[in-house]
Amino acid sequence: MTKEIKDQCQDPSQSLTIELPCQMVERIERYAKEKGMAVAGVLIEAMDSFLRKAE
Repeated sequence: MTKEIKDQCQDPSQSLTIELPCQMVERIERYAKEKGMAVAGVLIEAMDSFLRKAE
């Protein structure tokens, strides 16, 4: 039996499609532009931070 590693999976990325309110998308895009980041990077960091606090 192989030992599973908690934070790893076959494919390191996976696609997820969600709908967000327009005002939130505008805030995310503005924040990404101000920080010189991609929108996906902002969302990944925000979700990671949120989920770590929930633990």
